[in-house]
Amino acid sequence: MDLLGVAAVLLDAEGRVVLWSPHAEELYGYTAEEALGQYAARLLVSEEHWDWVAKKFADVMGTGQTWGGTFPVRRKDGSTRLVELRNMRLLDDRGDFYALGLGTDSPTLRELERDVALSTRLIHQSPIGIAILDSDLRYMSVNPALERMHGIPAKDHLGRHYRAIMKDARFEMPEAAMRQVLESGVPLIDQSTIVGRSPADAQPRLHAWTISVYRLEDTRGRVLGVAELVTDVTERYQAAKEATATRRRLALLADGSARIGTTLDVAQTARELADVTVPELADVVSVDVLDSAIDEHRPHSTVGPAFFRALALKAAYPTEALEAADPPGHIAAYDDDRVATRCVRTGRPILIAHADDDDLTCIARDDHAATLLARAGVHSYMAVPLTARATVLGFLGLSRARDPRPFDEDDLAIAAELASRTAVCIDNARTHQSVRNAAETLQRSLLPRHPPHLPGLQIASRYQPAQAAYEIGGDWYDVLPLGGDRTALVVGDVMGSGIDAAAAMGRLRTATAAFAGLDLDPTRVLEQLDTITSGLEQYIATCLYAAYDPHSGECQIANAGHLPPVLVRRGHHPQLLDLPTGTPLGVGGVPFETTTVGLEPGDQLVLYTDGLVETRHHPIDERLDTLLRVLAAPDRSLEETCDRLLNDLRQPDDHDDVALLIARRLPFAPAGAA
Repeated sequence: MDLLGVAAVLLDAEGRVVLWSPHAEELYGYTAEEALGQYAARLLVSEEHWDWVAKKFADVMGTGQTWGGTFPVRRKDGSTRLVELRNMRLLDDRGDFYALGLGTDSPTLRELERDVALSTRLIHQSPIGIAILDSDLRYMSVNPALERMHGIPAKDHLGRHYRAIMKDARFEMPEAAMRQVLESGVPLIDQSTIVGRSPADAQPRLHAWTISVYRLEDTRGRVLGVAELVTDVTERYQAAKEATATRRRLALLADGSARIGTTLDVAQTARELADVTVPELADVVSVDVLDSAIDEHRPHSTVGPAFFRALALKAAYPTEALEAADPPGHIAAYDDDRVATRCVRTGRPILIAHADDDDLTCIARDDHAATLLARAGVHSYMAVPLTARATVLGFLGLSRARDPRPFDEDDLAIAAELASRTAVCIDNARTHQSVRNAAETLQRSLLPRHPPHLPGLQIASRYQPAQAAYEIGGDWYDVLPLGGDRTALVVGDVMGSGIDAAAAMGRLRTATAAFAGLDLDPTRVLEQLDTITSGLEQYIATCLYAAYDPHSGECQIANAGHLPPVLVRRGHHPQLLDLPTGTPLGVGGVPFETTTVGLEPGDQLVLYTDGLVETRHHPIDERLDTLLRVLAAPDRSLEETCDRLLNDLRQPDDHDDVALLIARRLPFAPAGAA
């Protein structure tokens, strides 16, 4: 009544005003004192309408039927206003009749009707769910959109508590938010997306909603309840979720591209694959290869058990599933009905989204391992072949236990891509390892053993392949007995790597021994080697040739582009010998020079190749100073000195091999001397 501004006027049976409400004064302009006791018709109606009004008044009072309509009322100021009137007969406790007239401004009423109609259409046609709840959070009204979202008719909402309809535990947060809005009056706009199940969903399908809540109050500020606006954003949520998953997949693939295959080592490559996939893709991951793919002497079998060599195993947390898998380095046989065997023999991935006990039996190596998988909670599994150049090398096994999500086709696609990249890296690594093994075997077969007796000399030597490269180089050393109790000491380095470099080194070593046997002086030996090297398909080599005579204690040295040897003399700081550098072998046409150095008993001559001192990160002068500092330590055996040099100067990322030869002068007594 207050909202509509309804004016109430009560007339007695004669038509006189006996009650005049404050709104009547506002609507008609007369005060209560001016209106009370007056004939209403004469006060409010123009003279031309008196007869009509008298007849309607008589009908209402005589029949008791209500009359309503729009009528032009005369105001105190003489103006006329259209008023929406409702007239009815009243009876009091003494049997007297009265007429009640209710009136409101017609334009205001029409505007309000339009607003109500518009609001009604807006609420009923809105795609946004709208609910009105009282201060106890019981439903008072629900629009059709919310009916559809909940799958429950509006009438079944009314009078029921919010949580009686929204039973999913995830709706505790919206309920708490409503109570906060009731208390504070601060509206809640687009609360973070609520993901839950619709009350009427028979299947466990998740929906996503955003919720807004504001408090409802009457014109006096009394709290009536709250209005809830619900927007179904399931499609947007799913799209965002899929976009996030896509970004995650792309990030995982990018991470795999950067981290897998950083070395040409089979086991390291497998560990890198495990590091990439745990925990981003799986809780537990194993990488196994067919033993025949690693051991070329083991035949590949297509029937019976398959033999796998475990390369890597990783879990996101401590779990019994690790005990069910094979530890790295272990070789295990899997029967032909096992998932791993079927995967590598068909070359196809196997996805078990929901693994039961029978599935776990086929996944595990044996029944005990299957029991461990079950206790670990493994519920989803994938086996993906490691295929490179149309050859299956092994498989990638992925398990989920704590992660409740089953593997799906998207997960399988990611795993297949990572497995494919890893397989190529593993194939490259095993090929390089095979070539390396062959080259290293060849080179070691070409390196000498020390003669059992060298007059006046004690010898120690080392050869160490590059630690970060997978092709060996052409470094060599040699100790050659010469006539007259003399000994030739040789170190050399064929530039390049691989079997070709090792073969070129072998030819130069053989030629050096042949020329040394002709008793040529060091310069003549290098000249002959220079001629041979010029014909080795543009190979270039450095070489240091020294001939020691125990009778004189003199050592004649010629250098072909090699780093200078170090003279270690007791009581003196080690020094690099100042020799003419010369040009490398293979340049051709440049003469070599011989330098004579006297050795005293106990003196050491240290010959080495550049792999001992050259690095990518330090100047050569700095490294040579380090070499001299290591050699300055006194009272070491030659074997200890060799080990110390390699330990202190070599780094894990060195890309060159090393040949090291140390000779110490011993006291010498010629045969037959007294």
